[in-house]
Amino acid sequence: MVFSSAIFLVYFLPIFLGLYFLADKKYKNAIILIASTIFYAWGAPKFVFLLLASTFLDFYLVKWMDAASEERRKKLLLTLSITLNLGLLAYFKYANFFIENVNALLGSLGGNGFHWTEVILPIGISFYTFQTLTYSIDVYRKHQRPLDRVGDYMLYIMMFPQLIAGPIVRYNHIADQIRERDSTMDERLTGFYRFCIGLGKKVLIANVLGEQADRIMAMEYASMDSTTAWIGILAYTFQIYFDFSGYSDMAIGIGKMLGFKFPENFDNPYISKSISEFWRRWHITLGAWMRDYLYIPLGGNRVSSTSRLYFNLWFVFLVSGLWHGASWNFVLWGAYHGFFLVIERLFLGRFLKWTGPIVALPYAIIASVMGWVIFRIEDASAAWVYYQRLWAFDFRPIAEIENIPLEFWTMFCIGTFFAFFLLLPKGKQIQDAIFFKRYSNIGLTVMFFVAWSLFILSLSSLTASDFNPFIYFRF
Repeated sequence: MVFSSAIFLVYFLPIFLGLYFLADKKYKNAIILIASTIFYAWGAPKFVFLLLASTFLDFYLVKWMDAASEERRKKLLLTLSITLNLGLLAYFKYANFFIENVNALLGSLGGNGFHWTEVILPIGISFYTFQTLTYSIDVYRKHQRPLDRVGDYMLYIMMFPQLIAGPIVRYNHIADQIRERDSTMDERLTGFYRFCIGLGKKVLIANVLGEQADRIMAMEYASMDSTTAWIGILAYTFQIYFDFSGYSDMAIGIGKMLGFKFPENFDNPYISKSISEFWRRWHITLGAWMRDYLYIPLGGNRVSSTSRLYFNLWFVFLVSGLWHGASWNFVLWGAYHGFFLVIERLFLGRFLKWTGPIVALPYAIIASVMGWVIFRIEDASAAWVYYQRLWAFDFRPIAEIENIPLEFWTMFCIGTFFAFFLLLPKGKQIQDAIFFKRYSNIGLTVMFFVAWSLFILSLSSLTASDFNPFIYFRF
């Protein structure tokens, strides 16, 4: 089950919210946990018991760690907790990738490969792992005391709004909200508005653009003209942004309705003026997690040599790329972004500041779009052909491109407008008023109408089309 499905919108969410708001305060966490278990079991019934068992075990490992008086015992229990969670991630997400590459190497040397039954990837395994790691590490660092009840810990880990696609919620940011929280009527309404905005992003924009991106990416690249190639990658550029930011908006909106304050995950990344800035705006919670739990422990900016600093940056982005998927194209994508971060530190950043937005903005846009080619096309040789077609300057009039409906161009223009909305005068002020500020009575009325319109349009679109991909399933 995903947020952008008719069964979730028509049945699951209304029933859950009805039960939650009617329940006494002391039962609300239990209702969320039961609903989260049903939500996860709906899409992964074989894995829900493993998820529950590993979460149960991890809770007690951390509890024993916190109670231990000896530092050696604390480190041992922390290591066991981290090994348990990284082990699950390594097995379910990367075992197939490892065996495939070992078999390919053995085959090239004339040997026989291993017989292997492919492992099915559980939904949201990466987000699950990152949150369990933050709990263990935050408790070990004394940033927050452990939860008293195993049910509350399971709630933190398995809470359905953010389990399968983030944002990555750190334990020390939400621990107090698990124990005690309230939601006012205004917060419930604004949470619903945020959910509907995210639903519209996903269904009305991302799905429409994604359908054409998939069609073009399935073509023969060698014979593709440059116009078609650019339409395909730009469609994917906006699809992945509105798909993932839409899911984050829906998660934040549901959380707000329940009284939780989840962190923001996107901040208009396509208006960035460098790749460094892009990563401060794109998947913010992942970038912050990598910084605090990997980059800084490696030494961060405090290392003794610049070469080690650049290695740390590059290594972190290699890991970030591999986090996105068990395939070499994701490793290349991470290395690609790591390369830009290093050269921006070396010299390019100073040049971009000197030239200003007239150079910096196009540079960052083109660099990020070129990165999406590697991200989208798994085969490196095919990606290289696609690059060649993009820059072959073999353009033909857009009117001659076949099988692209008016709906695509409409949503492409709307997506472009909102992706670059903050470049407009008062764009930031308008966005903050919609997402973060308290509404007046007139504002509540307007947003109520807008939200329900987006909800109805999205539900209608879902029932009329069977194209509803979940890009972040593999992540």
